[in-house]
Amino acid sequence: MNRLILFDIDGTLISTGGAGTRALDRAFNELFGIRDAFRNISMAGKTDPEIMREGLRAHGFSRADGNLEKMKDMYLHFLRQEIENPRRHLKPGIMEALTLFNREGITLGLLTGNLRQGAQIKLSPFGLDKFFPDGAFGSDDEDRDKLLPIAIGKFAKKGLEFSPEDCIVVGDTPRDVRCAKVHGATCIAVATGPYSKEYLLDTEADIVLGSFEEREKYMDLIMQR
Repeated sequence: MNRLILFDIDGTLISTGGAGTRALDRAFNELFGIRDAFRNISMAGKTDPEIMREGLRAHGFSRADGNLEKMKDMYLHFLRQEIENPRRHLKPGIMEALTLFNREGITLGLLTGNLRQGAQIKLSPFGLDKFFPDGAFGSDDEDRDKLLPIAIGKFAKKGLEFSPEDCIVVGDTPRDVRCAKVHGATCIAVATGPYSKEYLLDTEADIVLGSFEEREKYMDLIMQR
């Protein structure tokens, strides 16, 4: 089946138990001596570099003097510690869905705002990294809307050719929907993150799931595309 399904991570595949936010706050405090630096910064659907840039700007720091790169390195350092927490969990139905897609021969990838190393840190404790041979990340481009062509290009280098119309983007925020639709891709929105099903129904998502336990609904969409 010539399909490429590209998954967001946070709120879609897993909950990290707040590991990402804590790692960002710890990194900022370590570098600049400011606690809870990201308390008033919305993060849903944004790329990690975008979030870090907003944090730096909010507290009067420039990107130009290497602060963004320092933030990335320090964040990853603390993320490795913070992911080890008892509140992390898989989202409902995810393991079953990924196993089913593998069995059906559907190619899976990531389309996420996470840095590539951050994605690995978050997924590996759940054993999910084995499902995703490649993808596009916040470390590829700060603008989420540019990530779908990047993902397609990476799979093309592996000998797997896809057009945007062959792709299904899966995510839990309106930004996930938009980054699919600007390229003509299909989008599955799932209400397992910060946005309700009712809110996501007002987006351009092709279908909206309460969770990936709704197997018949998402498989009907995938098989007809």
